[in-house]
Amino acid sequence: MIFLGAILAIAVTMSLALVRALLGPSVYDRVLAVNMFGTKTVLLLSCMAFVAGRSDYLDLALAYALINFIGVLAVLEFFRQRERATETPEGHIRHPKPATAHAHAHADTDPATDAASGASEAAGDSEPGA
Repeated sequence: MIFLGAILAIAVTMSLALVRALLGPSVYDRVLAVNMFGTKTVLLLSCMAFVAGRSDYLDLALAYALINFIGVLAVLEFFRQRERATETPEGHIRHPKPATAHAHAHADTDPATDAASGASEAAGDSEPGA
């Protein structure tokens, strides 16, 4: 009877872990919630093995625990590599520039001004390195 109560409590905590996995707020909170859900699944399988009197469920629980552990490590490594790819050499995070009207602002420049500045540079009016 006490194991049925434990199964019910585990099911409640699994549902709370699912809520945390869906709501976040960060990626690491979601990964931690999925890891917790996997751990609770192992506990649930173990309790069900005891209640049903089937020891082969314990083999499933052990296999699931190993898959859960390796899976969480793989997901964390993926996010670490993705975060590392967005960093600049100075350690700052590089944010992609959104496509806005700023990209089209340069198209509205006066071609006569651009041609005059190009002609003065071609004539040697500007100093290199200045």
